[in-house]
Amino acid sequence: MKTILTANDMTRRDALRWTALGAGGLMVGGLPARAAVRPATAKSVIQIWMWGGPAHLDTFDPKPDAGNDYTGPLNKPIETNVPGIRIGELLPILAKRADKYSILRTMTHGNNGHETASYMVQTGHKPGDGTVYPGVGAVVSLFKGYAGGYKGLLPPYIVMTKLQGRFAEAGFLGSRAKPFATGGDPAQSRFVVEGVVAEGISDQRQQARRGLMHNLNTLGQTMADDPAVVDAVKAEQAAYDLILGDAGKVFDLSQEKESLREAYGKTRFGQSCLMARRLVERGVPYITINYEGWDTHKGHFNDMRRKLPELDKGMGTLLKDLADRGLLESTIVWWGGEFGRTPKVQWEPPWNGGRNHFGKVFSHVVAGGGFKGGRVVGETNATGEEVKTRPIYVTDLITSMYDLLGIDSNAKLPHPQGLDVAVMRPDTGVAGSNKLTEIM
Repeated sequence: MKTILTANDMTRRDALRWTALGAGGLMVGGLPARAAVRPATAKSVIQIWMWGGPAHLDTFDPKPDAGNDYTGPLNKPIETNVPGIRIGELLPILAKRADKYSILRTMTHGNNGHETASYMVQTGHKPGDGTVYPGVGAVVSLFKGYAGGYKGLLPPYIVMTKLQGRFAEAGFLGSRAKPFATGGDPAQSRFVVEGVVAEGISDQRQQARRGLMHNLNTLGQTMADDPAVVDAVKAEQAAYDLILGDAGKVFDLSQEKESLREAYGKTRFGQSCLMARRLVERGVPYITINYEGWDTHKGHFNDMRRKLPELDKGMGTLLKDLADRGLLESTIVWWGGEFGRTPKVQWEPPWNGGRNHFGKVFSHVVAGGGFKGGRVVGETNATGEEVKTRPIYVTDLITSMYDLLGIDSNAKLPHPQGLDVAVMRPDTGVAGSNKLTEIM
């Protein structure tokens, strides 16, 4: 597979150039034909990517009657505010918000490799056919970004805080759809965003540097009316508006009430969720939160007692905050990872109570943007090891989201070799052709 940009590859200069090209309308190529098939109900997507694969039995598909070899110590699921729906005991805030989301309990693809499974879930395609397909974020960026009418200075596809790598990004779409990774840590007192917020340099010092640059640019002053100079000035203005203007202030979380920041949780994940809400308010079409730490082969339950409350605060507060601001109805929140984890606990050494990779069946969660809340789609068997009813394939989920975004899954994507490649054809992707009409 082709290697796509990594977190450390996008420098400050790259970010400024990206902004100048995007905001200046110089992006190569327009939208593919047949760009929309229905009025969109969703304007933005917040993807909470559970990097490593979360355990469905400990989160959204508990099996308390399966016995200790399956539940471990987490054997007391809790009722939600929707009668008949129970979730993991360490998710009390999300239990109070169950009316706002739907649980997809029968996601399946059968792949147990991190990279290959991630590629399948992010793109809807199986690897190995010689084509590196773009992820959902890249496709949304293409259709809903600058070529689709987006006017913001902020990049249309933002990842917090670092990229996954070659299997979940722009694919053959290339630079036009690459995500911008913020880097940094939003839980720190100053969120140092790559290319926007420089560590140790104040806004006043940035302004002084800009003034010095202008004083030294005698050629630009002499040829001020030259078209090339005019374009360069516009690009520079756009870049500095992002760094020092109102657009850049979106990354300043000190503008939020301290009580709200505490509700989200003063963690990298919690503050990333708050950051995502602020980006949605600015109209950014696609935001991914890459949430690491879910590849729990060893000491799984100790990790869950630390990670699940963190997830609960961040995601639970995000759903409420979006709803309170009238943003949830136009924002899809998509939670899930590349697969689940083995329902049967591995008690033996060296795992000592771990869970392995499990692509046979796992859970995802969707909310907002036209998805109904308070529903469960699909049922697994008594131990959570098999799909019992309504298998949900990756293409079922992805095409449903495209539908709500007003993106035609049959539209042709611009391919560098001119190949006939559609946004998402179920017969050429990961098996499945049944949109989630139960919750749309």
